[in-house]
Amino acid sequence: MVYFHGGGWVVGDLDTHDNIARNIARGSDSVVVAVDYRLAPEAPFPAAVDDAIAAARAVAASVEEWGGTDAMAVAGDSAGGTLAAVCAQTLHGDGVPVAGQLLIHPATDPAGDYPSRTHNAQGFGFEAATSDWCLAQYVAADIDPTDPRFAPIHAPDLHGLAPAVIATAGFDVLRDDGEAYTRKLRDAGVRAHHTRYAGLIHGFFDLDRWSTAARTAIDEITADFGTILRSSHDRTL
Repeated sequence: MVYFHGGGWVVGDLDTHDNIARNIARGSDSVVVAVDYRLAPEAPFPAAVDDAIAAARAVAASVEEWGGTDAMAVAGDSAGGTLAAVCAQTLHGDGVPVAGQLLIHPATDPAGDYPSRTHNAQGFGFEAATSDWCLAQYVAADIDPTDPRFAPIHAPDLHGLAPAVIATAGFDVLRDDGEAYTRKLRDAGVRAHHTRYAGLIHGFFDLDRWSTAARTAIDEITADFGTILRSSHDRTL
């Protein structure tokens, strides 16, 4: 599985998100390859997207060398969830098998206007102003907000994509992004399992050491994704 860390495309690295990568590996019983992609503003869009796709293609072409035994999957949280969704779409278009996609409170429509961006704008750690600032570092003011490399929810055709597990947090500005993407995937006939964890906040995948609710959510999400990966493996035998 290829994992892309969060951080608004501006911050974060392999060390800051190591616990999340390990949680995913343990819970899904998978080999996880974490990608240290370029960050804005020094490397603005589409640098992170290009790095993510290149990494996913490289791992897919040599799964056994990375310790895997079957088709590659993609995973990511927040901005990394966006990159994972874009990779799932791009590799599918290339004819490269993808076993599944794990999207943890992803930003699937970063320039979109959703109620959660107002309802959860302040007071829950990751605030709307922070999201807006990250976006301003990542993309130019004249970005096409419907470019699917930037906003995967706007991809013209989602049919045939890998099955998805999508997790959202009730107190998160990005809550509605993930839920809107879930609906679009289902409308396209894609198997998409979604859970909203009503009492949790953005970044809960790294709160397992302090929150029983976060630990329970992580266990549920990764177990669900592990089931999808095993199902994919069984179909290829």
